[in-house]
Amino acid sequence: MLLICTNTMHRMAPEVQGAVGVPLVHIADATAERIVAAGLRTVGLLGTAFTIEQDFYKGRLRDAFGLEVIVPEAADRATVHRIIYDELVAGRVEPASREAYRAVIARLVAFGAEAVILGCTEIMMLVGQDDSPVPIFDTTALHVVAALDRALSVESDNEARGRVG
Repeated sequence: MLLICTNTMHRMAPEVQGAVGVPLVHIADATAERIVAAGLRTVGLLGTAFTIEQDFYKGRLRDAFGLEVIVPEAADRATVHRIIYDELVAGRVEPASREAYRAVIARLVAFGAEAVILGCTEIMMLVGQDDSPVPIFDTTALHVVAALDRALSVESDNEARGRVG
């Protein structure tokens, strides 16, 4: 199985999947499956400008899972993106940035988000469930769980057929 361990680079997922003969565990699918299982339909999406503005991620959530995706307004998108690249990728967590993200989350909720997707692997360093009045879906954790579930399922299938890994 193949994992692309970043949300933004999933914009290349179809090309990667087409170039290799290995099943891809898509980070958006892992996240959407949990959202749908929770009975939610309208989600806010945080992430890099690429993830938020291009359709490779939110389009997949919408088309494959029937989710309505709300994205931050332009100024908030710029703030979210800047904090990711100027601080989080360098391992810096600033209190003012946490407050900025909390404010963006509050605006997404005001626009109707029933949950918020942390659509960048670094965002979980800054905010979590305690920072949101609605459920937070951490794509990093959900992707890992989906990969483990898939690996254990394949291993279990192989054992049932008398094959080893």
